[in-house]
Amino acid sequence: MPKKPSKKSTVKKAAKKKASDPPAGMEAAMRQFEEMLVSSGMAAPGDLNALMASLAGPSAREGLNAAEANARDEAQQVAFEAMEATSAAQARKLAKRALRLDPDCVDALALLADLDAETQQEMIEGLQKAVAAGERSLGEKFIRENKGDFWLLLETRPYMRAMEQLAGLLRGEGIRLDAIAVYNRMLELNPNDNQGVRDPLLGLYLETGDLKGACELLDKYKEDASANFAWARVLERFLAGKRDEASAALKQARRANRHVELYLAARKPLPKHTPEMYSLGSEEEAALCLGYLSGAWAAHQEALFWLLDQLAMDGLLPVPTNAGGRSASHRVH
Repeated sequence: MPKKPSKKSTVKKAAKKKASDPPAGMEAAMRQFEEMLVSSGMAAPGDLNALMASLAGPSAREGLNAAEANARDEAQQVAFEAMEATSAAQARKLAKRALRLDPDCVDALALLADLDAETQQEMIEGLQKAVAAGERSLGEKFIRENKGDFWLLLETRPYMRAMEQLAGLLRGEGIRLDAIAVYNRMLELNPNDNQGVRDPLLGLYLETGDLKGACELLDKYKEDASANFAWARVLERFLAGKRDEASAALKQARRANRHVELYLAARKPLPKHTPEMYSLGSEEEAALCLGYLSGAWAAHQEALFWLLDQLAMDGLLPVPTNAGGRSASHRVH
């Protein structure tokens, strides 16, 4: 038994703490444990907090008997093993085993879709089934009551991962409105946006000419200091017919990341591989920004021509122009 505090003031302060507050020693130990897991690559920052929230918070397992809950937990563990498998055959075997334990195991369904789909359409259908399974597994009541806190609760993550895969595939196949709907649903469930889906969503809004959606998203995440948001604001202001504001936004975007317009104008070659890490203002960030916004700029050639003119006026684009005063040799990649 630990010794009681000897000072009355200490006792009074302790009495004010909520019964649910973790002891300071335990909190420090948990923080050290998380740092160890993060440094070893076994967890991402914040994962331990999510685990604690999941243990203390609501669960979609409410209403399940012990056998059903255990089967679901075992299925998820097997699915994790499948995701780490070193061969497709082993991954498929483990995924099927997980589904025998829990037919609605989302990670297993998504993995099998990736392994077995022979066409992009089959892949989309497989991911749609995984998302539907996630909705069944979590349940309408759980989703409704915890909307806004998804991702913090670990059992929501397979569902959120499947939605991100689905939206990305829809976007890649040019099924833009469906992708927008999935991304929007993800932000409704998790406005903190741990998965960063606001970036591709913003590009899709601009590509489809949905200026209202783009403006609302820019305002909702107005503290976002990324190149993607800065350069998206330039395009949004231009398309809204606010040329002076577009010019002002261009100055801010250039301060955020000057490499973006050089990529857009093909004055600098894009990297062959998508960067895995980046720092603000870097070429790597600019390359990622192009991945989100190049379709939007390509869809609005008048905006691209305007940007090229700004580069020419700054002496950064010394190329001949055609009779209309527009660059004849550059395009969005």
